[in-house]
Amino acid sequence: MATSPHQPPTQPPTQPPPQPPPHRVVVLALDGLLPFELGIPHRVFGRAKDTTGRHLYEIVTCSIRPPGPVRTDSDFAVLVEHGPEALATADTVVVPASYELGPVYEEGRLTPELAAALAQVRPGTRLVAICTGGYVLAAAGYLDGRPATTHWSSADHFQQLFPTIKVDADVLFIDDGDVLTSAGVAAGLDLCLHIVRRDHGTAVANEVARRTVVPPHRDGGQAQFIERPMPEPQLATTTTARAWALGRLQEPIQLRDMAEQESMSVRTFTRRFREETGVSPGQWLTQQRVERARYLLESTGLSMDQVARDAGFGTAQSMRQHVQGALGVTPTAYRRTFRAAAE
Repeated sequence: MATSPHQPPTQPPTQPPPQPPPHRVVVLALDGLLPFELGIPHRVFGRAKDTTGRHLYEIVTCSIRPPGPVRTDSDFAVLVEHGPEALATADTVVVPASYELGPVYEEGRLTPELAAALAQVRPGTRLVAICTGGYVLAAAGYLDGRPATTHWSSADHFQQLFPTIKVDADVLFIDDGDVLTSAGVAAGLDLCLHIVRRDHGTAVANEVARRTVVPPHRDGGQAQFIERPMPEPQLATTTTARAWALGRLQEPIQLRDMAEQESMSVRTFTRRFREETGVSPGQWLTQQRVERARYLLESTGLSMDQVARDAGFGTAQSMRQHVQGALGVTPTAYRRTFRAAAE
């Protein structure tokens, strides 16, 4: 059927804008690596997807040698299919822990082979170390004059070997912008989830945490070494109080109210709470309210006053103080960042 001359020509369907390529994470596998820590970036970044199901990260493992086997600290090796040239393609480089760092650990210097591999990392690439992987970044000079952490049992040695680094042995991880370091083992999970949250927001990070069956958020400032991570069976825990508080973050919550949920005195409750979580009840409440505010800023169009009330801060000014203290940006700037990313 012919088109009437009075009808406007049919417009071709609008093509959706092209999607940016996934963020490329290159994991550097060194001899003596810990298999668990090698798997952390793959598990966390590999599960991060947008609302359409598109993977947000591409993860590649490389060696400092041509493709081939890399020894682990266990009774098996891993077959790595990429050589050091993969480091030149990275948006983020992750260095997991190794028990065979040799002169890196003993003298604070890179081997020629490792130095040649790291020389391929492009300027501006984000650098991440898990546990003693921080020794590699330190020996390469990436941590000079910067704050960093590592496993608590290595912290004194790390500080002596690299005196210009501001070592903090009491935290799970440190985010210093383009260089991030973590304590050992599970703290690597916390750091990688933190990176996903920083890159793509709370909802994406929480979904990864659910699929990985780990807590969605442990603040970087939480203590590495908790005196009693698993309470003795005959002793009451603070789990009920925490669940009770999470259900009413928007309300004023007093310490005595939380203690009453466990039928404890305030003094006993405060001691037990810190033993189990590594932070005080007040610090924990603030962390949870910041997380609630982050979620509301990302996912709703509520006013700043309403977000502040729903998160339990009471006023926008109070929320601004706590959010900026925790995230380094104002609530308005935080919302703008994630709204722009969603558009």
